[in-house]
Amino acid sequence: MRNYKWILILTVFSLTVSCVGYYETVMRSADIDVKYKGAFHFFNKGKYRKAAEIFEGLTLTMQGLPQEDTVKYYNALSNYNYGDYITAESNFASFLEIFPRSPFAEDAAFLRIKCLYEGTYRYELDQTPTHKAMTVINEFLYENPDSKYAEECREMLDEFQERLDRKSYESARLYYIMEDYQASHYALKNVLRENADNRYRNQILYYTALSSYKYALNSVREKQHDRYITFVDDYYNYISEFPDSPFRKELDSYYQKALTTAKVVKEAENQDISKNDPKKEKKERRYVEREIKKSERLVREVKKGRESVEEKMNDTENKLNKDK
Repeated sequence: MRNYKWILILTVFSLTVSCVGYYETVMRSADIDVKYKGAFHFFNKGKYRKAAEIFEGLTLTMQGLPQEDTVKYYNALSNYNYGDYITAESNFASFLEIFPRSPFAEDAAFLRIKCLYEGTYRYELDQTPTHKAMTVINEFLYENPDSKYAEECREMLDEFQERLDRKSYESARLYYIMEDYQASHYALKNVLRENADNRYRNQILYYTALSSYKYALNSVREKQHDRYITFVDDYYNYISEFPDSPFRKELDSYYQKALTTAKVVKEAENQDISKNDPKKEKKERRYVEREIKKSERLVREVKKGRESVEEKMNDTENKLNKDK
């Protein structure tokens, strides 16, 4: 049993030494064929870092030779396979500039997109890499509309757009969370102004209405009426698009409160204006006096008419008595 273990250890050690020795031999060799075969040896074994280093050394010596595009492509592919996406993306981009008609061009263009995809961040962080990736994907789809990678590219575009939509929505909603309702109302409306098809349109319109309601609620009385009217507009905008939304019941209650409060505020404002404006008060007093006089005149006319009727009735009765 012990002999078996020693044999196994020695075998693994010898293979490791052999592999390291072969790699060192290839790296030191000045023979292009030795390097070329060695690079593919390590690539096929899954030793992509070593393969990339050998391919990198061949890129200059292979210039002008038929294998130049192969070396450059596999150099980038080796970097991609062991996870160095930044270097791989740069190498694929360089390859496409030099060999746009190469048999590897379509694969290289797609793998460059995959590198850019891996370099993007979640929605909370900077989306500059996302915008770059989307630009490159759109260029790829324009040039290769029937590519076997087209569907996967469209899925990536869809994911990127969702990420950008969410970032816009969450960035604007942050003002609401901070209770800066005026800023959140402006920011949320601006999100839809820039992209009316934002996937978070339901939530954006909901928080827009909430922002205008709470902004009005926390305003001084003199400005509440107009700001509640703004909320009413936002409320109708929301329910016209999402009449069956789970947020409907909440907004309905705010709508009723807004109407009631706006009416009370308006009546109070009118009373204050009457008190503070002598001319208006005098005008209103004259109006009341005119209405009273009009009523008195009407009463007199009715009374006079009644007396006239009574007189005629008496005359008729007297005439009937004489005839008898």
